[in-house]
Amino acid sequence: MPLYEYVILNDDGSHGETFEVLQRIADPTLKKHPQTGQKVQRIMAAPSVKKKYSGGPIRGDISNKSLERQGFTKYQKSKTGTYEKVLGTGPDLIKRDAE
Repeated sequence: MPLYEYVILNDDGSHGETFEVLQRIADPTLKKHPQTGQKVQRIMAAPSVKKKYSGGPIRGDISNKSLERQGFTKYQKSKTGTYEKVLGTGPDLIKRDAE
């Protein structure tokens, strides 16, 4: 089961504490904190992979040119918390939806 990361949404719209929840992929996204009832939003986080399966160095060419040639889209997080497209197809900017 995947471990999802959520952030608490404060009344003024700012982000509060983050927390993790172990959920099945088919489970609906949480809208409220399971204990406090505060509004929450699921956030993008790096996957957690056991070292047993990812212990070695990355092999092959992972340059931007190579990634784009293979059809990948790459986003980079900016200082404002949005994700800006570096290469590939898709929207130029990804940001959190306001609830």
